[in-house]
Amino acid sequence: MNQVRPLRVGVAGPVGTGKSSLVAAACRALKERVEIGVVTNDIYTDEDARFLRATGVLSDERIVAVQTGCCPHTAIRDDVSENLDASDELNAASGPLDVIFIESGGDNLTATFSPALADVQIFVLDCAGGDDVPRKGGPGIARSDLLVINKIDLAPYVGADVTRMLSDSRAARDGRAVFAISLRQEDDVDQIADWVLEQLAAHRDGALVSRDPGPMAPHHHGERKRAEHEGHAHIR
Repeated sequence: MNQVRPLRVGVAGPVGTGKSSLVAAACRALKERVEIGVVTNDIYTDEDARFLRATGVLSDERIVAVQTGCCPHTAIRDDVSENLDASDELNAASGPLDVIFIESGGDNLTATFSPALADVQIFVLDCAGGDDVPRKGGPGIARSDLLVINKIDLAPYVGADVTRMLSDSRAARDGRAVFAISLRQEDDVDQIADWVLEQLAAHRDGALVSRDPGPMAPHHHGERKRAEHEGHAHIR
């Protein structure tokens, strides 16, 4: 079915929660059913893009890197032009694509995407980060379209209570979806893939309503810092 542009799925969360691994697993599960591309964000390197290319889940040209040269917030929320350009160029070169995953550089609990960039947002936590993190809250935990609690297979080894994490997450999310998964389990990966396909269907039907899980308090980068980074972001 034709569509105006690909569904853009933002993937954010703290460093080390498994964002790149989740994107890789989703691409592997979906690539025979839909056309996919990926845009990664790193401050000074293209490490996440290199990781994804090394997995072989997509051809190399389907994975592009944005080097932000600045706080990850800036490129996914404050000034999203580099990521929009990267998405458009990827679709023009390798498309027409159905889905583009846009992975944020690792950040903290306040990282969210501008609704001008991401149609839907996945926020990723992991058991190793502490089972009290969902209770701490933040816009990604409370209002992302999907909250993923990753690495539940590690819970017994790090003393994390997954039941508690799920309970705290659901209490904060007003009915929005929460998945507790291990990327080692095919059924769990299929759950992510099915969710993405549901969002794609809604996007194609014009029924997808973007909900902005942006900062609950103003989040600014000073004009001086913005000027220092002007022109540093580029695509590789």
